[in-house]
Amino acid sequence: MADREVQIGNSGLLAIVGASFSKGVFLRMRIFSRSSAALSVGLLLGWAVLLNLSMVRAQSQRSSQTVAVGPQYDSTHVYLSPEDFDRFVACVLATFGGTASKEGIATVTPTPSSTISQIVFTPVGSFSVFGFKTPIPYPFGAERTGYLVSNMDGAIRKSRAAGAEVIVAPFDDAIGKDAIIQFPGGVNTQLYWHTIAPSYAALQTIPENRVYVSSDRVTAFTRSFLAFSRGKVVSDDPDAPGVEIGRPRDTYRRIRIQSKFGKLTILVTDGHLPYPYGREVTGYEVADIQDTLSKARAADVGVLVPAYQSDGRTAAMLQFPGGYVAEIHASR
Repeated sequence: MADREVQIGNSGLLAIVGASFSKGVFLRMRIFSRSSAALSVGLLLGWAVLLNLSMVRAQSQRSSQTVAVGPQYDSTHVYLSPEDFDRFVACVLATFGGTASKEGIATVTPTPSSTISQIVFTPVGSFSVFGFKTPIPYPFGAERTGYLVSNMDGAIRKSRAAGAEVIVAPFDDAIGKDAIIQFPGGVNTQLYWHTIAPSYAALQTIPENRVYVSSDRVTAFTRSFLAFSRGKVVSDDPDAPGVEIGRPRDTYRRIRIQSKFGKLTILVTDGHLPYPYGREVTGYEVADIQDTLSKARAADVGVLVPAYQSDGRTAAMLQFPGGYVAEIHASR
């Protein structure tokens, strides 16, 4: 039997298997019978379907993966004047316990600057402390937290896909890369990646990132943060007790989110907030609030809001040297 030649154009099987051919180019297959031709085409079609399914699964898996590493690698950013720096670190350690990294002078911005820099590790959360000796380049100082990410390029792609804006493009530092993103509602977060992955002990309790947003932007912020963090809403109370925002006669909406980045609480308000509500960016969970308050007072840390009870917890507000305001709470 004479050999037969079969031509398959780029509008047929080639389109199915995803190959890209220019017009007029053909795949040529030499076959000996119609039945063997059909068998060959069937095998190729089957292979194409399996390949396509594999690619879809891989893409789905990549999109569902988080770039978060763990809450022990996230820190609250605290900007202080250099004269308050040492007192602040000492007061944090006296109040919460823990250790501090070696103090150093560094450039932590993509443009020239100089700051005293130190990381304070406590059982209830970490602090990245900066005491700038030069003017602080914009927009540094407005970011609330730093999140360690497993891949900077992936984190930037995910943040943009989630509707966040990259307000400081990735830049190199001495140990890796940094960037700043802004979620809807004006919430700034620094992302960082280390060339050599750090290894920190797990926290005793996970702090909560406290975000105040308006009712106009809460939906956009929540959707964006959930998409970026791959987190989940654990509670959404439209009538949370107003005592939590200094307005005991009112109610407000409170949303709690958990992700591999840690905890986040969204406080949806009309902006009519008595001081210091809205100034705190992090809430720290302690084992015994009265013991923590006693340690804070002994360290000359101010108690701005005495202990009160709400939502199954006892909470209070502290002010550390340099003006840093923190919420603390303990489960009842």
